[in-house]
Amino acid sequence: MRVCVVGAGVSGLPSIKACLEEGLEVVCYEKTADLGGLWNYRPDDPTVGGTVMATTVVNTSKEMMAYSDFLPDEKIPNFMHHSLLLKYIRDYADTFDLLKHVRFNTAVRMITKEADGWRVELENGEVEVFDRLMLCTGHHELPQYPQIREMDRFKGRVMHAHEYRDYKGFEGKDVFLLGIGNSALDIAVDLAKVAKSVTISTRRGSWIFNRVSQGGMPYDILLMT
Repeated sequence: MRVCVVGAGVSGLPSIKACLEEGLEVVCYEKTADLGGLWNYRPDDPTVGGTVMATTVVNTSKEMMAYSDFLPDEKIPNFMHHSLLLKYIRDYADTFDLLKHVRFNTAVRMITKEADGWRVELENGEVEVFDRLMLCTGHHELPQYPQIREMDRFKGRVMHAHEYRDYKGFEGKDVFLLGIGNSALDIAVDLAKVAKSVTISTRRGSWIFNRVSQGGMPYDILLMT
């Protein structure tokens, strides 16, 4: 049985491994030149749909986010900077020899369900047919814009968190953030270093916790175990 995996990020790589463990033939297509998906910080690469901020630190502790068959080094901080997470992902791929099954710089143009399986057409014109298909492209590839009335009346710069990389260009500015999710709060903290003011708007209240408890234990471990 042949399996197609689309995307060599944090979901695609273990998908490759799982297929190999079952004796399946697997091919992974990755449109960029490297693994890691959005956790591979590439601010100037036009082939990358989404990438983390320069200062991004994961909001889940390493114990809760690690692959069950590949524990992080004990010396790594509980909450990893994106560069450490990328190294962890690379080590995972290298340890299980996964990269030989990945075709980098290979974008998928179209996928069609057919009677004998899945027809996968690549941007380079190649066509392959697979018995099974696994889409591991994530849900941060494309930004989702809210519909806000009269947005066109605002004369300042409007951008999505998807576009934000660092605070350069925001020095001395008044910045208004819509939403109070993880991205909004990370951006607010980053901008507070240089902006004239930073305002967060949210439609409802929110509980905001530190990453760790007073005793130093990661909060996600306390809450979920």
